Amino acid sequence: MRSPALRHVLTHLITPLLMCLGMGLAYMGAFVTPEPNHLPVAVVGTAPKAKVFAQTVKDAAGDKLDVRTVATRADAVHLLKSRDVTGAYVPSAEAPELLVATAASDMGATAVEKVFTPVAAQKGVALKVTDVAAPVADDPTGQGLFFLLVAVSIGSYASVAALGAAGAALGMRVRALLALGVAAVVGGIGALLAGPVFHLAHHDLAGVWGMAALYSAGILLIGVGLHTFLKRWTTLTMMVLFVMLNFTSSGGLFRPELQNGFFGTLHAFWNGAGFVEGARSLLYFGGDGLARTVWTLAAWLLTGVLVTAVAALYEHTRAVRREAAAPGTEAAPAASEPGRKAQRATEEEAAQEAEEEVEETVGV
Repeated sequence: MRSPALRHVLTHLITPLLMCLGMGLAYMGAFVTPEPNHLPVAVVGTAPKAKVFAQTVKDAAGDKLDVRTVATRADAVHLLKSRDVTGAYVPSAEAPELLVATAASDMGATAVEKVFTPVAAQKGVALKVTDVAAPVADDPTGQGLFFLLVAVSIGSYASVAALGAAGAALGMRVRALLALGVAAVVGGIGALLAGPVFHLAHHDLAGVWGMAALYSAGILLIGVGLHTFLKRWTTLTMMVLFVMLNFTSSGGLFRPELQNGFFGTLHAFWNGAGFVEGARSLLYFGGDGLARTVWTLAAWLLTGVLVTAVAALYEHTRAVRREAAAPGTEAAPAASEPGRKAQRATEEEAAQEAEEEVEETVGV
């Protein structure tokens, strides 16, 4: 291609076009056709009649439901609050009841209600639905934590461009410390949004800040380390890791039991799921399962530390080799005016590249 300017533009168009394709595949693949996939439910009762009913439901649903029986209603409530089941049906000839926990998943509760409402209707009775863990009135669908995840994620991965590109002249240790400082600020913004601004969190705001900061630090350190190797392709990589795969598998809109196996598997260990499920545990379920989600976030942070350490070693090795290859470095004469101009041009080009990378990241 003869025109350098045109080649430059076309090269920069590759990233947004790949983002378009990736976002479409990820979001539409995860959210367009939600349906139960081994959705765990329970039937209350120990009599043979209850077991036969549970097996009948299972046979009719196939792989869509995983049905178990529990002895008492209290056992069913415990399973709901530990998020081991999505719904529990209490059979009764006069007043059948469905137990759900919408704070765990509003969509999941709706899916279970669609399963058992026709069952009650066949007997000519109305189904009573009891919510044993409802979200706060300020977040009636319980999806506010997903949008909090979006805000914290964008603040994190967009900051990578500034730290990685604009801060390239700084040592890796300084960039890593700045990343931790930015994570603390991003966590504070997340806590501010969750608490005083939108009232998603009516208690344990310090815990929300801690998880948001831990989540953000993992993203920032991974991004700063990757930038050493990927340069301007870091933006696309961060979008794939922490938007396309992250938001879709977080469980913030659809729990993994309402998604295909790919996103359901990611939910078990991806950092967005760790943040959303951890916040749910803290705010609605008395901390049940919180330790596991914190360990998930800590594992991602450790990954970030390792990536930055490898990047620091690579940069140090490259700098040593460059110094060894440069002749007369100890007695180098003062730079000439053309040399100073060339240096300024190089610095301006690097600054322009950093600005373009930041614009690409924030623009998306």
